[in-house]
Amino acid sequence: MSRRQKDPLRPLSAEERAQLERLSRAKAEPAALVARAKALLAVANGHSFTDAARVAGRRSGDAVAQLVARFNRMGIAAIEPGHGGGQPKRYSLRAQERILGEVRREPDRERDGTASWSLTTLQRALRRAPDGLPTVSTFTIWCVLHEAGVHWGKDRSWCETGTAIRTRKSGTVTVRDPDAVAKKT
Repeated sequence: MSRRQKDPLRPLSAEERAQLERLSRAKAEPAALVARAKALLAVANGHSFTDAARVAGRRSGDAVAQLVARFNRMGIAAIEPGHGGGQPKRYSLRAQERILGEVRREPDRERDGTASWSLTTLQRALRRAPDGLPTVSTFTIWCVLHEAGVHWGKDRSWCETGTAIRTRKSGTVTVRDPDAVAKKT
């Protein structure tokens, strides 16, 4: 006989059940999300945590118990994976915007010592600024830029992903690809 569940699953709303059923049948979603949805539906249908783990193709009933507790607290967002390990993000959204603002600024040859930004010159400028980031690394700058869709171009400059400067008879124009985000992922 199994032990009594410490934190049983709360009753599902109709919307949550529909979302879980859709996710459990999805072929294009990550396998971990599908397995979590199947486990939660099995628990909602009256299975034990161990049986729900087996239905979802997993081994551990304890992992299902933790998923159920997280689902009771967070709702459907509990299905999404959390932080995958490693160092937590040290820089807030404001700090990330500060980095992006510095990239968008045209460098001053006298003050910044460069005509175009590199990771090192960006780091130096951010560390020297009074409202800057005194311990920012070049890797952090690179991560923030890539998350924002900015990449290093062949002409040794930072460009937004999905934009291109084209020369026309009427002059130079900036062309934006509306599907750039979809193509990136």
